[in-house]
Amino acid sequence: MWEKLTESIISCKRCPRLVSYRESIGLRPPPRYKAWQYWSKPVPGFGDLAARLWVVGLAPAAHGANRTGRMFTGDSSGDWLYRALYETGFANQPDSFHKEDGLLLEGAYISAAARCAPPENRPLPTELAACFPYLSMEFQLLKPTLRVILPLGHIAYKQVARLFPNAKFPPFGHGKQHSVESITILASYHPSQQNTRTGRLRWEAWIEIFRQARQLCTE
Repeated sequence: MWEKLTESIISCKRCPRLVSYRESIGLRPPPRYKAWQYWSKPVPGFGDLAARLWVVGLAPAAHGANRTGRMFTGDSSGDWLYRALYETGFANQPDSFHKEDGLLLEGAYISAAARCAPPENRPLPTELAACFPYLSMEFQLLKPTLRVILPLGHIAYKQVARLFPNAKFPPFGHGKQHSVESITILASYHPSQQNTRTGRLRWEAWIEIFRQARQLCTE
């Protein structure tokens, strides 16, 4: 089932705007990435298929996962994410540079609300709806072992809420948590530069989220 899902995601062309954008980015890389052959396709999830923690981001970054082909790999958001996963025992190394760098996750899986890099990091509602079946399929496959879902940002939070159509979700807020069907939803700001450089999200508040997730996964 996982292989079929991955193949479906990678071959997806449901959103013409995103197809055009993700491919055009790869054809015009900035000087620092001239030597790269961009992935320029939808990005599948990554991690432990028996995960207890599921991290749900917003979308691949144009020169991050859209370049490397792995979620949160090759950009500053990934730097924050994988360092936190490493420091709380979910990853074997703190850095994520490319798909063959030896990174492994234990007890954690990472995906996103949208699988293609969107212009200005803003997927349209129709594009999120087109991607939602992939999120739903991942949920069904992860559900037997899943204990914590960690949506990063308001949009990811709303998409996670759609996985539980009969549940009432409280308003989004960093650090807020609630339980649905024996799964804890633990919300966080996204570690985007817009949040980290402005101080809206500071490292101690960020790592505390992962400490909480670790505790919840071991209970």
